[in-house]
Amino acid sequence: MIAPSILSADFARLGEEIAAVAGGGETRADWVHVDVMDAHFVPNLTLGLPVVKALLASTDVPIDCHLMIDDPDRWAIGYAEAGAYNVTVHAEAAKDPIGLAKNLRAAGAKAGLSLKPGTALEPWLDALKHYDTLLIMSVEPGFGGQSFIADVLEKVRTARRLIDTGHLKLVVEIDGGINAETIEQAAEAGVDCFVAGSAVYGAGDPGKAVAALREQAARGRAG
Repeated sequence: MIAPSILSADFARLGEEIAAVAGGGETRADWVHVDVMDAHFVPNLTLGLPVVKALLASTDVPIDCHLMIDDPDRWAIGYAEAGAYNVTVHAEAAKDPIGLAKNLRAAGAKAGLSLKPGTALEPWLDALKHYDTLLIMSVEPGFGGQSFIADVLEKVRTARRLIDTGHLKLVVEIDGGINAETIEQAAEAGVDCFVAGSAVYGAGDPGKAVAALREQAARGRAG
């Protein structure tokens, strides 16, 4: 699955930018990735629930909200209630990750848990049994355009083994530095969903960029 990140889109034309990846066939994004940053959990400030609600009304592509915010236990439910398909919170910020996952699901969304590059996977395995998505950050959260941190792929491989052996039931998503040079190694490690910002919105035709990345991911997954 390919999830273009609107962090790299033209914020003055968000509706059009999403429409560019909402066509048919291989050019259609599986999810649209929306980074919500609060200038507290991460140093950057992006957008919040009112903009997400406007995006939800403008497209039928599932919205994947990545909340890089403090106190997600309080704020995340609003995104689920608004209609976001997947709402991801950070393990490092959640006070009660299991309770939060249950509340997100009850509000109608898939629940996602994200880990920063330096956060180990193992302490979160019990909590992840309550989640639908594991978002592994391959850059430090907060800014687009950073270089891919290949070391995080060991976390991907561990998660993939646990899923393949039935210990977890998750979509493995990766976010950060995903482009034509990195997507195949991420796919080979076991990623299911690839967040791509500049690799999609820096291209002349975002839809064609989605299709090209999807083809590369399939090659990487096939080995």
